[in-house]
Amino acid sequence: MFRNYIKTAFRSLKKNKGFTLINVLGLALGLAICLLIVFYVIDEMSYDRYNLNADRIYRVNNDIKFGGSENSYAVAPAPMAAALQAEFPEVEKAVRFRQNGSFRVKKGNQDIQEHHFIYADPDVFSVFTFPMLSGDPNTALKDPKAVVITERMANKYFNSTNVVGKTLLLDDTVNFKITGVIKDIPKQSHINADFFISMITLAESKEPSWLNNNFQTYILLKPGSDVKVLESKFPKMVKEHVDPQLQNVIHMSYDDFTKTGSYFKLSTIALKRIHLESNMQAELGPNGNIRYVYIFLAIALFILLIACVNFMNLSTARSANRAREVGVRKVLGSARKHLIAQFLAESIMVTMVSTIIALIIAWGLLPIFNQMAGKELSISMQSLVWLVPAVIAIILVIGCLAGSYPAFFLSGFQPIEVLKGKLAAGFKGGFLRSFLVVFQFSISIFLIIGTLVIYNQLKYIQNKDLGYNRSHILVVKNLYALGNQAKTFKDEIKQMPEVANATLTGYTPTMDYRNSNSLFQTATLDVKNALNTQMWYVDEDYVNTLDIKMIKGRNFSKQMLTDSLAMIINESAAKKLGLADPLDKTLYMPLDQQAKHVKGYHIIGIMKDFNFNTLRENVSSLTMVLGEERGALSIRVKSADMPAFVSRVEKQWKSINPNQQFEYSFMDEDFDATYRTEQRMGKIFVSFTSLAIIIACLGLFGLAAYAAEQRTKEIGIRKVLGAGVSSIVAMLSLDFIKLVLISIVIAAPLAWFAMHQWLQGYAYRQNIQWWVIALAGVGAIVIAFVTISFQSIKAALINPVKSLRSE
Repeated sequence: MFRNYIKTAFRSLKKNKGFTLINVLGLALGLAICLLIVFYVIDEMSYDRYNLNADRIYRVNNDIKFGGSENSYAVAPAPMAAALQAEFPEVEKAVRFRQNGSFRVKKGNQDIQEHHFIYADPDVFSVFTFPMLSGDPNTALKDPKAVVITERMANKYFNSTNVVGKTLLLDDTVNFKITGVIKDIPKQSHINADFFISMITLAESKEPSWLNNNFQTYILLKPGSDVKVLESKFPKMVKEHVDPQLQNVIHMSYDDFTKTGSYFKLSTIALKRIHLESNMQAELGPNGNIRYVYIFLAIALFILLIACVNFMNLSTARSANRAREVGVRKVLGSARKHLIAQFLAESIMVTMVSTIIALIIAWGLLPIFNQMAGKELSISMQSLVWLVPAVIAIILVIGCLAGSYPAFFLSGFQPIEVLKGKLAAGFKGGFLRSFLVVFQFSISIFLIIGTLVIYNQLKYIQNKDLGYNRSHILVVKNLYALGNQAKTFKDEIKQMPEVANATLTGYTPTMDYRNSNSLFQTATLDVKNALNTQMWYVDEDYVNTLDIKMIKGRNFSKQMLTDSLAMIINESAAKKLGLADPLDKTLYMPLDQQAKHVKGYHIIGIMKDFNFNTLRENVSSLTMVLGEERGALSIRVKSADMPAFVSRVEKQWKSINPNQQFEYSFMDEDFDATYRTEQRMGKIFVSFTSLAIIIACLGLFGLAAYAAEQRTKEIGIRKVLGAGVSSIVAMLSLDFIKLVLISIVIAAPLAWFAMHQWLQGYAYRQNIQWWVIALAGVGAIVIAFVTISFQSIKAALINPVKSLRSE
């Protein structure tokens, strides 16, 4: 019996090659896109799950409101880890990380700049699953100047992993002893490190201050502990430790401090949630976004539904062609269950072939998808463990789901009515088909509107006036490598005829250098007049090099010796100070934890606000003071021949430090990299939307073909009576265009609401314009009309004699 079902199904599908091709192609494209998205989502959801204790590991976050600013930090005070472990029985272990940035590592005569250094407490290997290939994980980081490196770094510098006891020379000054080698950390980790330095090496880690927040702090809870119960104890701990230090610094108790509206609030986030759900200041690295995962899952579901709708639509549309077959089978004694099985067999066969083709398409598109998504996804033996059962489930579920309505609809025909020709044929009267067409095009229009909104927002970001000029700026990185000759290097570069100006500092809008500080309007550090602000150390060329506008006062000057105690503030800082005219006013900064010494800076200028954070955030307070900072040299270039100029700068660099690698970037490219996720999102959205429209059009093309075929006699009579091609095309297209118009009415408000919510993630955004909705609607109508017109014109051009003679 089963063999007969397969044979009959194969014959039926072979007989209707056009129908079969459209179904297979549409379903295969839909399944291929779904598979790619599933690979992406599984990769995003798998971050940090390699840790054996992942369910019990949490990071402690710190929300702070002070000096007119509210900020959420992924860091906590240095002594907090020890306090958590000592004071709370729920905490089994607590460890800290402190990012260092980069070191120069000596390899022979070459200095290699490595960027993935991190200070870590000794217990890090008992909390996180970083398997150690050599060395003792319990003691590896207990001594000063001890370092544990990854397998990749061991092979890079020593061509072996048996390197325990050897040393690494960092920054040409300090030898660090290698005490362990661990396996390379998986890519699905929010901790991206190749070198773990013992925390005891860092003097800052021993400071008792609860007012400075610089350490990522993780806790491992004991089995069965409730993190919510632990969080409820945090306020008491904060008050006990912060209160005496507040009284020393600002002469105010913690209770009085909170009465001013300020606060310190600790919270936790589960390790497995950090990558997708955390976007705080001082993250260990850029994280993903759970919203994009939800969006991609929705797109996958939509595309899959469109493909299944195509199958159902085409199968029911051709029901009239198979009605007599069903009638004859029933007259000859076929039971309804056998007919249902027959039609489901056809559906499952189409799904199986489509799934096999989808796997081939997904495999072929994976490199392109990886490039768009910034991933390194692959089909490995590990992925086959879930992929094979998933493919079998897809074949059965989608095959039965997509073929269920046609099977029950066709098998329910009454043989007498069928053989007498009483069944309605054609497109009209198919309510379900009309509903499914509306459903398809509603999804397509939704995706078109979403794509246009994302494109417009990205274009707005790229063209927005940021308050500084990022074009034609070459950024030479890590001037620390030049030591005391960094200033000489800057002066020599400024002498080049291609250079308009240059500034020596790592504090630029597109780099990660940040320094938060608290300033006060009185030397007694009155908290009521405090200003929590970014405080950047720059040179006298900074403002002019970045073309930042001064709205009052003046820039720093070499000729003014008093500028060593001068300060420039931005508009936001001026507003928060609440002064009618901040010029020549003095702001005070404590120089030690007890605030026994303070330093006063007089305000010499107010600069126009510029976006030094992303456009997702409003411009916050920023102050600049003169100071030596060698993080980078930003060079404004006049020359159009940028490659030649870069070569000249590199040559100058090598003349000072020939063994140190030359690293550079362009500020506009660094800015674009900040929004790389959105750019990738936009490309993927455009690609998936295009494919969704193609799949929907395949179904519409098939429906139009069957509608025209079933109205052959009507078309012939109309032509005999004088109807022209244009009127027949309009008649055949009108039913479909009505459905597309209904789709626009349904999809437009839903898309507007969804994209309005997405735009709320940006402090600076472009409102959804009316023309976006109109363009999407007109585009959908044009796409539908072009798809339908091919079949409509073909039907209208048929000789009426042939169509009537066939009757």
